[in-house]
Amino acid sequence: MTGIPVSWPAPLSALLADLPLPVSAGAVIAAVLPWFNLALGLALAGWTLLFLFRIVLTWYPQVDLGKGVMRLVAIPTEPLLAASRRLIQPIGGVDVTPVIWVGLISLLRELLVGQQGLLSLIALRAQGLVAAVG
Repeated sequence: MTGIPVSWPAPLSALLADLPLPVSAGAVIAAVLPWFNLALGLALAGWTLLFLFRIVLTWYPQVDLGKGVMRLVAIPTEPLLAASRRLIQPIGGVDVTPVIWVGLISLLRELLVGQQGLLSLIALRAQGLVAAVG
């Protein structure tokens, strides 16, 4: 059986190394991206904490999420939870959608701003360009 040889895609770091960026764009990216990386990481970590609070609050069904400080937890999380509850029914009477969202947000955070995340690799590439020119 003859076939076409399959070549696997190069690692992301190799693709980023071949990415041609003008020096000025590299300098701008090197200056802005670390702050964006930090802000996005903090926002995703805060969102994860809000979903963790929702997990704890499922143990206390008498808590009204529409009053007081609990609204700060409910407002950013309820739209996603309401949509996912339509797809995923409670298992044994337990709402598992906050646990699923904690996992998804943690995965997204790791893929974007983790140590080997996409934005981290782009920032390293941009810093390398600025260091090579300057």
